[in-house]
Amino acid sequence: MRAIETISGRVTHLDRADVDTDQIIPKQFLKRIERTGFGEFLFYDWRKEPDFELPENPILVTGRNFGCGSSREHAPWALNDFGFRAIIAPSFADIFRSNCTKIGLLPVVLSAEQCASIAEAGQAQVDLAGQEVRWPGGTATFEIGPEIKHRLLNGLDDIALTLEEDEAIASYERNRERPGPVTTSL
Repeated sequence: MRAIETISGRVTHLDRADVDTDQIIPKQFLKRIERTGFGEFLFYDWRKEPDFELPENPILVTGRNFGCGSSREHAPWALNDFGFRAIIAPSFADIFRSNCTKIGLLPVVLSAEQCASIAEAGQAQVDLAGQEVRWPGGTATFEIGPEIKHRLLNGLDDIALTLEEDEAIASYERNRERPGPVTTSL
């Protein structure tokens, strides 16, 4: 997965709250387990609406409780495949937020007022290292756990995170090969 330091550019504004994962990508497109090729089905039903626009920008700004509903991993895959690198919203469903961070998609929680200001400005810069979002007319800080920040800054998926513990794993395995009880020196 790609490392994230700073994401800059125009924003796509989706002025809707409580967007569930079935609205992000409908169930009929969940027939594959690859993580790519789902962008064309993003917001599939809404894209049929005459006034619905979905510009391809790196940052999506949306309403509260984004990604609620089922825990389908395909929703973040579709967003990422479409080209979004960061999603800014007042709140996210917990499982959705976790699934985003596992594939290199940065969820940022800001107030509804800050989200509206960013949407109005039409562009933003998300600085993961500094935990700050900047846009014409404003700046805001955001919280992110140290483990998730490390994962995203370094582009580490679950396997890469495990491999960071290679020496500890090797030590455990060496101790495990000896006869007798297992002891660790971690």
